[in-house]
Amino acid sequence: MTVNDLLRHYKLRKDEIRARLAEFKETWRQGDLAIFKELCFCILTANTSARMGITCIEAAGDDILTADAEGIRNILCGRYRFWKTRPEYIVHTREYLKSECGLKIKRQIESLPDFHGRRDFFADNLGVKGLGYKEASHFLRNIGFSGYAILDIHVIRLLHELGVLPEAKRPANKRQYVFMEERMGEFSKDVKIGMDELDLALWSYRTGEILK
Repeated sequence: MTVNDLLRHYKLRKDEIRARLAEFKETWRQGDLAIFKELCFCILTANTSARMGITCIEAAGDDILTADAEGIRNILCGRYRFWKTRPEYIVHTREYLKSECGLKIKRQIESLPDFHGRRDFFADNLGVKGLGYKEASHFLRNIGFSGYAILDIHVIRLLHELGVLPEAKRPANKRQYVFMEERMGEFSKDVKIGMDELDLALWSYRTGEILK
């Protein structure tokens, strides 16, 4: 990929990308239950795929809000790679958020101090199980917050091809993640494509899809 390749692709898919980002903001407006489902989607998507996460959330429906781990396992069995373990992550996180904020996630997020504080709450919090920095960023982007890099391996490899990152390796810790995010942010300004649009442009260039 070259910068010109990126700019051509972005111009071609810009309207689709912006429509998808508008859908993410609508999730925030829909409120706590929609936001919690998006959190579950990101727990399920880690180390799998967005397509698989979407399939599982659609299959679970509102049961994701009330079912115990065994009930969620029964829904995911045959559909999902980590059907034995991730239901426990979802129930653990749901019970923590009930205790912490009565599952009023929107109010909880609004109480967090800033860009990094929001992400740290989901990435570093033992009460929230199954999210690292990538999926915490993914979650926040998918409920309408801007400026977070979702450093999927596809995006990392393309940023390396573009000379933005020195190597095509996943970040091993928070420090590396923030460094790579900052480099992507500088590149975003250089090419005049917002961070959220840039992420979806890179991901769709490699995968052909604009999902979430």
